Amino acid sequence: MLAFPALAGWQWVHGFVWWMYGLLLFLTLGVGVIHHNHTHLRMWRNRRLNRLTDFWLTLLQGHPTCVFWPSHVANHHRHKHGEKDVTRTYRFGDTNHLWGYLWHPFQAVGALYPHIFRWLGSLRRHWPGVWRYCLLQYAAWLGSWSVLLWMDPGKALLFVILPQLHGLHWLLATNYLQHAHADGSHASRHGVPQLNYARNFEGLVNPLLFNIGLHTAHHEHSRAHWSKLTRLHAERYRHRVHPALNERGLLPYMFRTFWLGLALPGCRSRSLMPDSSADATPSSQQELSHARRF
Repeated sequence: MLAFPALAGWQWVHGFVWWMYGLLLFLTLGVGVIHHNHTHLRMWRNRRLNRLTDFWLTLLQGHPTCVFWPSHVANHHRHKHGEKDVTRTYRFGDTNHLWGYLWHPFQAVGALYPHIFRWLGSLRRHWPGVWRYCLLQYAAWLGSWSVLLWMDPGKALLFVILPQLHGLHWLLATNYLQHAHADGSHASRHGVPQLNYARNFEGLVNPLLFNIGLHTAHHEHSRAHWSKLTRLHAERYRHRVHPALNERGLLPYMFRTFWLGLALPGCRSRSLMPDSSADATPSSQQELSHARRF
C-alpha cells in the first residue's frame, strides 16, 4: 500500500525502469487482494481508520471499495458459484482455456455493473448516507485520474492507470482461475454437501498474496484472517475437495491448462458440472460448442 505509490512516483519523476515497472505490476495484484480482504474483515478496529483505508484503497486500486459488497460479498460469497451467482463462470459457457481467462473480466463487468447500479439505486432510496459515501469514493477515484491526466497524460497512463487496470483485470480473472470447470451445482453425496465449487492453489502464490489461493477455506470462513487459511485448508477442506481442484501451484496450472492445453488434450481440465450446458445462454452455447471443438 506504500510501495505501489512510491514506485509509481519515483518513475514519474526519474523515468521508466523495467524491473521497477515489473514490481509495480506485481504490487497491483497485492493491492487487489488487500482490497478484497479489507472488505471481508476490516483492517482496523477504529471506524475512522477503516474509512480512510477505504479511500486509500480506492485510489490505489482505481475503483471504489464499496462495490465489493454487492458484487462479491452479497453475490459471489452468498451463492458460491451457484446458479444465482452473477459472475459464475459457466454463465458465459463452461470453459477453461486461455481465451476464457483473458475475456472473463470483460464479461464479468458487463454482468456486474447492472447489478451494482441496482444496488446503488436501492441505497439512494433507503440508505442515502451510505449512497453518498459510495459516491464520494467514485468521486475520489475519477478525480484522481482527472488530476493525474491533467498533470501529464502519458505518465498518468503508463505509471498509474495501466497498472491499475492490470490489477483490476487480474482481480476479476482470478474468479475464472478459481472456479472455471468447478461444480457450481452444490450437489450432495449421502446427504453431505459437496465443496467442489472452487479450485485451490497451494504453491508460492499464498505467502506472496495473503493465501488468496486457498479458496475453499476462504469461502467457508470468509471473515477468517488470511493467516488462518493454511490450517483451515489442510485440516478441514483439502480432503473434502475433488482432487482435480487442489493444484500445487498457480503458474504450473496456468502453463499446463492454458498453453500446453492448446496442443495436448490431456493437459486440459475437465468440467465437474453435472450438466455443463445447463446454464448456458444461446450465445454461450455457441462458445461452449466452440470450446469443445477447441
